[in-house]
Amino acid sequence: MNDDTNYEERVAGKWTTVLFMSLAIIFLLLLIWSMNARGFDLLSAFFVLLSGVFFFYTLNYRTLIIHLTPVSLKLRFGLFTWDIPLDNIEDCRLDEVPLLMKYGGAGIHFMFLRRRYRASFNFLEHPRVVIALKRKRGLVQDVSFSTRQPDGVIEYISGAASSMRTNH
Repeated sequence: MNDDTNYEERVAGKWTTVLFMSLAIIFLLLLIWSMNARGFDLLSAFFVLLSGVFFFYTLNYRTLIIHLTPVSLKLRFGLFTWDIPLDNIEDCRLDEVPLLMKYGGAGIHFMFLRRRYRASFNFLEHPRVVIALKRKRGLVQDVSFSTRQPDGVIEYISGAASSMRTNH
């Protein structure tokens, strides 16, 4: 951590990585089978695409970095970064979602939940924190992310956002 960092956490998801790698290998094996049985055709191209997507997921979604400074929360997942100014945080709490939505995706994905559009940076095996935004970013009203220390993260973010509100 550097001087202006209040909190930093690196979150990794072994089971999420195993899932992505398994899917990449399955689609690679299906590609080999398809090419041996029929040559390269549309189905083979589909298997190339899916195998490539899951290999990318395996590499890109290995570590989520949560970086909280006095002015913003930054979430970095491989090539992708999302910055949230603390003065745009309305609420921060433990994320409780239906089971299908909790295990229905890992990495970065977008979904509607309780009539609000959400960006989610998550692993399957860790709890999540959700932040409600005061002002939408595009269509996004909420941002959720995995953490191994949800209570501490909520305390840090709530305190920093509150401090930001009182200083302005």
